Amino acid sequence: MGYTDTDKLAINTIRVLAADATAHANSGHPGAPMGMAPVAHVLFNKVMRFNPKNPKWLNRDRFVLSNGHACMLQYALLHLYGYALSIDDLKAFRSVDSITPGHPEAHDTPGIEVTTGPLGQGISNAVGLAIAQAHTAAVFNKPGFDVVDNYTYAFLGDGCLMEGVSSEACSLAGHLQLGNLIAVWDDNQITIDGDTNQAFTEDVLKRYESYGWQVLTVGDGENDLDGIEAAIKAAQAVKDKPTLIKLTTIIGYGSKLQGTHSVHGSPLKADDIKQLKEKFGFNPEQSFVVPQEVYDLCHSASAKGAAAEEEWNQLFAKYSEQYKAEAADLVRRQTGDLPEGWEKSLPVYTPADPAVASRKLSEIVLNKVYAAIPELIGGSADLTGSNLTRWKGAIDFQPPATGLGDYSGRYIRFGVREHGMGAIMNGMSAYGTLLPYAGTFLNFVSYAAGSVRLSSLSQVRNIWVATHDSIGLGEDGPTHQPIETLAHFRALPNMMVWRPADGNETSAAYYVALTSKHTPSILALSRQNLPQLEGSTIEKGIKGGYVLHEQEGADVTLVSTGSEVCICIDAVKELAEKHNIKARVVSIPCFEVFDAQPKDYRLSVLPDGIPSLSVEVMTTMGWERYTHEQFGLNRFGASGAYKDVYKKFEFTPEGIAKRAVATVNFWKDVPNIRSPINRAFQQLI
Repeated sequence: MGYTDTDKLAINTIRVLAADATAHANSGHPGAPMGMAPVAHVLFNKVMRFNPKNPKWLNRDRFVLSNGHACMLQYALLHLYGYALSIDDLKAFRSVDSITPGHPEAHDTPGIEVTTGPLGQGISNAVGLAIAQAHTAAVFNKPGFDVVDNYTYAFLGDGCLMEGVSSEACSLAGHLQLGNLIAVWDDNQITIDGDTNQAFTEDVLKRYESYGWQVLTVGDGENDLDGIEAAIKAAQAVKDKPTLIKLTTIIGYGSKLQGTHSVHGSPLKADDIKQLKEKFGFNPEQSFVVPQEVYDLCHSASAKGAAAEEEWNQLFAKYSEQYKAEAADLVRRQTGDLPEGWEKSLPVYTPADPAVASRKLSEIVLNKVYAAIPELIGGSADLTGSNLTRWKGAIDFQPPATGLGDYSGRYIRFGVREHGMGAIMNGMSAYGTLLPYAGTFLNFVSYAAGSVRLSSLSQVRNIWVATHDSIGLGEDGPTHQPIETLAHFRALPNMMVWRPADGNETSAAYYVALTSKHTPSILALSRQNLPQLEGSTIEKGIKGGYVLHEQEGADVTLVSTGSEVCICIDAVKELAEKHNIKARVVSIPCFEVFDAQPKDYRLSVLPDGIPSLSVEVMTTMGWERYTHEQFGLNRFGASGAYKDVYKKFEFTPEGIAKRAVATVNFWKDVPNIRSPINRAFQQLI
């Protein structure tokens, strides 16, 4: 295979850059970049296809650094190979507003595919990227036109293998026979606490074999460049299994502290960097130096990548002539735009229509829009019959060899793997051709909180179909009834949490979720039937909050979401007939979207001069921003028929009326009641 002294110099350049950048920042993890520099060089210089001048080329190979603390490895590579990452950017490592943050962030840095850092997430994202590639290839490739045939490569460490999310995702990857996924395990036997023999002594390779992966080993990850390349080529040769390569490395290779946990998460000291540079032939008095022959070697590989893209462009041009519709669809998908007119498929309701559970309303939407949005792909965490996430006639995404479906199928059986499912969705979104959704109970979206948080940070368009959204699920009781879940995810920046009250609001939730290119969504949906409300429309719903029932001279505003909105409507009658109190009703199906509306609109919904009461069978936390008083559930629920549970906690017209009367009485002598929308810092936020 032939590796030269220049190859070794390039490897040592990566090591020295990692040492310089972490020392300059006085923060970071030099150890893993120094130990993994050889495999990184082999992969980027000899194997991967990519074009730094076009980091979004569809058929590029994807690289994921799951051990994201080693990000100086990736930043050094991106710089050396000509991505828009300068030597000054490396000097700005871990400083405010740089494009070289402390862990890789896809929306900040060209060439970063997914946002990693929390361990286990990256390898799980890589499974999603591999799923997306397999599906996109099955849909678009034609005889003689393999327009999508890239690989996904991932580096991961011991920590990634210990985190449960990676086990969930890798188990599914083995079942799905994703031969396009190749992972390299940095087996350096070191974690932050010290030697892995303290806590991690399982046989990882046997575990991955049992998952259905091919497992390979390279014993000398610092010097055996030929062996590393041979292992990667052997991984590529197996088409029906993902591959895990166990690569034994020495953390902090070249440092006086090599092989110890001391080099894991702390910069090298000045004397260590000096001897390191002398050992590798660099001037110890200089920092951030890249020899020209290293640039030349790396840029030569990048030029081959640019040539590969040009060859692909010619192939795609011919493809476009023979398969015009498919080519146009593939180009459109990469823009994030939906097919023209898709929204005409959204169902519209009137009060004459029957009461329907919002989980069923969600299923109706999916059945209406799946044909209009071919990139929509999703599934459920083994709750298909409860989440109602599968449209009629859907084909499962499965390896053809199983006889259960094929890779062109658009329904994914995620199994009972919520956390892995969320991370996989993040990877699927990042691929650029798919729009993923997934179902579970709302309470169990919390199992995936780490992945959900990263979807918000990564600005990807994922949709969680989160059914059984409250005490309204009834008999399964407090273990399944979410209380804090909405407050948790509403507090998450760049996350739309929807809790629709009827069919039109459900259609509105899907409209905004599907058209918001850079924001994930959680749709909290009821198990129990909900009536179609007078005054609700899709147009009002897409504002996130609106006046459902207006009342001139109102004494109080009832503000609610989801299944409690219809109870508030009944409470209006209760208040008028028994208490001579006039009430208006506001529905706020999505805080995040409502908050984005102009202030004058929000004040028209929640005006000055009227006390307000929120009603939601969840924690009251967070409702202070909209209402003067809050009626909620600041304790766990109860097991029983859902109507009995609602009655127990007084979420009834009478119970709401009682609290509305108390609200009116408390605020009646307060002059100039200000809407909670009016805040001192409103213009500063």
